[in-house]
Amino acid sequence: MPHFLFATGVENSSPTVDHGRRRVDEMASCRHYELWRDDFALAKELGVGALRYGPPLYKTFLGPGRFDWEFADLAFAELNKLGLIPVADLCHFGVPDWIGDFQNPDFPRLFASYAKAFAERFSWVQLFTPINEMFVCATFSAAYGWWNEELHSDQAFVTAIKHIVKANVLAMKAILAVRPDAIFIQSESSEYFHPSSPKAVERAHLLNERRFLSLDLNYGHSVSAEIYRFLMDNGMTEAEYDFFMRQDLKRHCIMGNDYYGTNEHYVASDGKASFSGEIFGYNEITSQYYWRYQIPVMHTETNFEEGPKGYEAVRWLYKEWANVLHVRSSGVPILGFTWYSLTDQVDWDSALREDNRRINSLGLYDLERRPRAVGRAYKQLIAEWSEAMRTGSVCMMVPLGPCCV
Repeated sequence: MPHFLFATGVENSSPTVDHGRRRVDEMASCRHYELWRDDFALAKELGVGALRYGPPLYKTFLGPGRFDWEFADLAFAELNKLGLIPVADLCHFGVPDWIGDFQNPDFPRLFASYAKAFAERFSWVQLFTPINEMFVCATFSAAYGWWNEELHSDQAFVTAIKHIVKANVLAMKAILAVRPDAIFIQSESSEYFHPSSPKAVERAHLLNERRFLSLDLNYGHSVSAEIYRFLMDNGMTEAEYDFFMRQDLKRHCIMGNDYYGTNEHYVASDGKASFSGEIFGYNEITSQYYWRYQIPVMHTETNFEEGPKGYEAVRWLYKEWANVLHVRSSGVPILGFTWYSLTDQVDWDSALREDNRRINSLGLYDLERRPRAVGRAYKQLIAEWSEAMRTGSVCMMVPLGPCCV
């Protein structure tokens, strides 16, 4: 793996909505199945070294021991030919219909079998995100009731999170059995909850402990007493908790932190949370996550809607890049940066719940594959900064830290 990765990704969310009656496939919505060769060529032209990318799980994993690799074979062969490093994104917010949803206790075992089969077939792939944004997936599916199981309870959330993280852990172990030098870049949403009233302080504190839950379990980090009680009260057993605490996989991992303008929240006196916009920002929140787990970091997702003048997304890009440099200068080993995604997306303004066919101008390219202003700016940023980040010479401007070692 290079010392520093500039990356983008192809949006491959595929949750079900409307009580399972409709599956949202962002690869289809964004015409990637038609234009995948063009998309890879655009990524190469940008100068990125890596592409967050994975075949659609629901189309590829047809049943126990049954796989359709036709599209994946073509796509990954092209990535290899172009010299783009894939970060294999194996499960992005949805599972095949025959599995059902994240309440299914068989999901961890089944998904691990898929991860092993993928690693065996694409043995040259080294970087993996087994399950994308585990906390968001469990929250949207089982706490907010938006996707997949569409449940809205603490017990459903705990069930989802324990199954999702166990699936991630078992997948990592299955991949390591095939490729012992595999590296796992766990893309996860980095959150913070601000109390907007003295009456909200206790609730905000609990939410700020809960935001770590997926990574605590994934990395075998003991949770707080409040969160342990929350887990036990909502269906996790001591044996299940002990399973996570016995794992020792951190040495194979890079912590991917995703940051958007929606990652920070106000908590009201009634306990309800709403988006606050950026208050702390990526630097402060990523530092909190880093010092909790103390493993290398990568900025694995960010974007911003292009406004009428086209400058808003460019400003966000350079602001996030400044945050990456500040994280690095503070001594945190940060190994990469990602604008997500390569192209515009569709209906993310309703979190994929409404079929409005509304284009969200979040990409480096629009859906006609024309570069947006932020795409041109990112290409320039990569060209200007690649050598300095590769050699570590940027550290000459700041106090010495692990990034300079």
